[in-house]
Amino acid sequence: MATKTTTRPSEPITAPATIRLWREDATQVRTKVLPRRFRGYLRVKYALDFCLACLLAIPTLPVVLFLALLVRLTSKGPAFYTQTRVGENGRLFTILKLRTMRHNCEALSGPLWSLPGDPRVTPLGWFLRLSHLDELPQLWNVLRGEMSLIGPRPERPEFVPKLEQALPTYRQRLNVRPGVTGLAQVLLPPDSDIESVRRKLAHDLYYIRELTPWLEFRLLLCTACYALAIPFRFTSRLVGLPTSQTIERVTRDLVPETPSVPQRTRLAA
Repeated sequence: MATKTTTRPSEPITAPATIRLWREDATQVRTKVLPRRFRGYLRVKYALDFCLACLLAIPTLPVVLFLALLVRLTSKGPAFYTQTRVGENGRLFTILKLRTMRHNCEALSGPLWSLPGDPRVTPLGWFLRLSHLDELPQLWNVLRGEMSLIGPRPERPEFVPKLEQALPTYRQRLNVRPGVTGLAQVLLPPDSDIESVRRKLAHDLYYIRELTPWLEFRLLLCTACYALAIPFRFTSRLVGLPTSQTIERVTRDLVPETPSVPQRTRLAA
């Protein structure tokens, strides 16, 4: 599904930086998916995000600097990796991460999702991805108001139009800020094809529709436990998160079970 593009991941964004909706008249898009309860919580949530990011930035800064040094020493290229992502209401922003792949690895292939055993990932990059330590610099995006600590995973703009063709309600996940962690990130593996995107979309829309402070607290707790090497599967059951089967069942009105394009179509990371 992915097509080659002349846009490089680190290309600067020019204003206005938004991505257009593929189907402006889509029936599924007319009713905006928002929290059923605590609608005013979104404003409180973003204020809490800023405060928590400030607190987390202090102890994580030495860790990020140490890991950045390791990245520079173990592979050629910069320590940090910038990439354009789609944020709230389709606004584009530049995400900041520790580099886990070879420098300029998409120069010839164009944007591609990473796959199991991806040769582009460096040895240190495998550890950073497995531990999610490569995402610590995203606290800067939270402080800038571009991301939230919890929310849907921010997608690359090269793939959103194609994903909307397959899943017309895909744009609904942009009703809130993307997150460093989230319900889909906790319960599901990384995207690999359209079917995996469909399942994550169901989890993202469930999160938005059922957003409460209690749900947010449980997701933060699961993420913190994972940093201590406690599996998501164990902690999610312990704190009573809904199962993936339950989430998909209650979101069938928003996310059809069968996407409209071949499921094995490859996209990007």
